[in-house]
Amino acid sequence: MTLSLDRIPEMTMPQILRERARTQGNRLALREKSRGLWQRTTWGEYFRRARLTAIGLYALGFRPGDRLAIASDDSPEWYFSDIAAQMLGGAGLGIYPTNPWPELQYIVQHSQSRIVICGDQEQTDKVIDARANEGGLPTLERIICVDMKGMRNYPRDTLMSFEELLELGRSKEAELGSEVDRLIDGGKPDDTAIVVYTSGTTGMPKGARLSHRNMLSNAAEIARIHGLNADTYSVLCYLPLCHVAERSFSLVQQMVTGCTVSFAESVDTVVTNLREIAPLGFLGVPRIWEKMQQSIDYRVQDTTPLQRWVYQRSIAKGREIARRRLANGGRLASLGDRLTYGVLYLVCLRALQRFLGLNRVRTAFCGGASISEDVLLFFWTLGVPVYQIYGMTECAGASHSQRPGATTLGTSGQLLSVFDQKIAEDGELLLRGEGCFQGYLFDEQATAKAYADGWLHTGDIVELEGADELRVMDRKKDILITSGGKNITPSLIENALKDSPYIREAILLGDGRKFLAALVQIDLETTGKWAQSNDLQYTTYRTLAENPKVRELIAGEIERVNQRFARVENIRRFEILKKELDHDDGELTATMKVRRKAIETKFADEIATIYGSAA
Repeated sequence: MTLSLDRIPEMTMPQILRERARTQGNRLALREKSRGLWQRTTWGEYFRRARLTAIGLYALGFRPGDRLAIASDDSPEWYFSDIAAQMLGGAGLGIYPTNPWPELQYIVQHSQSRIVICGDQEQTDKVIDARANEGGLPTLERIICVDMKGMRNYPRDTLMSFEELLELGRSKEAELGSEVDRLIDGGKPDDTAIVVYTSGTTGMPKGARLSHRNMLSNAAEIARIHGLNADTYSVLCYLPLCHVAERSFSLVQQMVTGCTVSFAESVDTVVTNLREIAPLGFLGVPRIWEKMQQSIDYRVQDTTPLQRWVYQRSIAKGREIARRRLANGGRLASLGDRLTYGVLYLVCLRALQRFLGLNRVRTAFCGGASISEDVLLFFWTLGVPVYQIYGMTECAGASHSQRPGATTLGTSGQLLSVFDQKIAEDGELLLRGEGCFQGYLFDEQATAKAYADGWLHTGDIVELEGADELRVMDRKKDILITSGGKNITPSLIENALKDSPYIREAILLGDGRKFLAALVQIDLETTGKWAQSNDLQYTTYRTLAENPKVRELIAGEIERVNQRFARVENIRRFEILKKELDHDDGELTATMKVRRKAIETKFADEIATIYGSAA
């Protein structure tokens, strides 16, 4: 059986994994760093361990239609567990490692999961707390922990290690192996493969059910567009696997392409791990790309005057070339640009690529939220092709992608061929097709609302331009209408503010009010360095935020942004938040998106200070 891109959407992921193990069993599939060394897992071992996991789960009572909850950082065991659930005709669902126990409790309760895979003691403790408080976990029967460090004295009535699960699988292989193989054979592409709980910016998260066909048809189309295969694509897995983007661009894309996935030690070691493995592909959310750019800015400040001059001249000249390259569909626009870029690469840009670990990247992606055009332009200037994608959980990760020939700056590219689209009268993007989800778990009302008139309502206001490239304006619910009747798109102004190295987060205000204002969270690291260079003393985020000189700094950054927009779109007043926004305090989702309603409630005093009687 040949695993062609046309054939793949007609299979399930366990069936693909089994075929990969049969045809390329000795090739490298997974790498994880342990005690300073990268440990290798072949495709053959990947399938064997996933199958043993499935046999162990079956022995514990997991059956077709069940759901397996996974609360863990990224690891090979995450993959084994996810695929094992699918082998048995069930579905895996992820829980963010940063979620507090009440959020974990809600997801496990709502999904009616009977087994939870935990990464370590911290995640296990959350499950134990969730089971002991406020209604408990009535369907939970078993907790399985990957890293048992520190848990020697824990009760073992419902707790077992992942190694014990594998050993159970080995002991039951002769008895149950044929039944698991039968379930793999009987899997259908329209079976639910995964359940992804949305981040819940407006309420409790909903569990989006995605089939094998949803995920595989989407990933296969991305592979076709960008020419991804085992020779042109390898990836570092570091974003939470419970998010549909990481699941799609690492686990699922690996099934499609047969590529190698390496697991980052943590999100804080991404750049270090990138340098070590030098992948051919990379997916980054906006904050990752922003932090990478900032890391170069920090490094340049510590160089000699001559090195800074070379950097500044190279970036300025490279930016001109990058603009022409993007306008030319991602290809260098002329022989002169090719020659000039070659010189810049040798003199400066090559070293910057290597510093970031992106020197071998052929195809990089940016998605998950809106991003400043200046940030994307910076990486094209370095010679790293970053293609912006657009999507959501309910369309299996991506519905649009920039691609060679369609790289208009600020757009998210063209529609994937597995979707149809139309734009409603109010500008909302509507989708349908193979990539659209099966509905929300145990929530027919929300499913019907999402699929009103037979189309998936994305909630995003968009425009099409050029060669039908998608430009996302903002979330429909986030559009501000001032008391003067002016419609304002917050994300454009907020992204412009976040271009400043001193502003970490910005929340635009003004709905129903006479003028625009903003709540600003400063970036502790960059603003702290600025304060040190200006001999300003501070001890905490709050003391830094309250410093009058810092307020002057932010006022200057806001005035710079105001000059880019029409007068009615100018920010007239602002307040610097006295604390950093935090997921645990309900101000951010697990994916670090701002919960606007929570912000307006929690910081009502600051908003009252801004508007007073002038609202």
